[in-house]
Amino acid sequence: MIYFLYGHDRQKAREKANALKDSLLKKKPNASFYRIESDNWNEAELDNLIEGQGLFEAKYIVLFDYTFENEEAKERILLKLDEIAASEHVFIFLEEKLDKESLKALEKKAEKTQEFEAKEEKAKPEFNIFGLSDALGRRDKKNLWILYLQALKNGSAPEEIHGTLFWQIKSMNLATQATTAAESGLKPFVFSKAKGFAKNYSKEELKNLSSKLVEIYHEAHRGSYELQSALEQLILSL
Repeated sequence: MIYFLYGHDRQKAREKANALKDSLLKKKPNASFYRIESDNWNEAELDNLIEGQGLFEAKYIVLFDYTFENEEAKERILLKLDEIAASEHVFIFLEEKLDKESLKALEKKAEKTQEFEAKEEKAKPEFNIFGLSDALGRRDKKNLWILYLQALKNGSAPEEIHGTLFWQIKSMNLATQATTAAESGLKPFVFSKAKGFAKNYSKEELKNLSSKLVEIYHEAHRGSYELQSALEQLILSL
């Protein structure tokens, strides 16, 4: 009798194989158990296991533990698959990924087949740091604060966050001083957004924010305070 367990989730497949082996041994505690691995493969031993008989119990329980990783072992075992399936003993095949022919042969002869495919973890969407610049432009302090914390959690350096906020303030300043994108030196899309965002601030506020961002950057690098703390205070002051 053959039980065939396979798949990329090696942990779950092995847990099932061990559980199956334990269950079989519980039913027949005197049965002999053998484990055949790719590096201890021996064809003569396999022949003995197929045809032999245990000292106290008629049946053996044999676990082929990723034995097919040994190409020679795989080839010889597949040639004896009919004999293995017809044997009165129990053979458990534990494998990972098999070629189509080997997979088909084992599935055909197995009493039970079970696949253990590893679940693909959904990739987390990449954090878009430019969300901070939009929140700043909208003067949305709550979301700006949330995005600021998320940026830090996702590994963005305070210097990177500072640069993003300064870029937005600079764009809004340029947009208020020009009537066209070409005149401002900004790309049309950036100019249009900055022009709209600038309505949420007075010209004096934009000028002060720009000066403040320059100031906290230099003071932080002089060691007067941490840039991260200074950015927090700036955001909460909006």
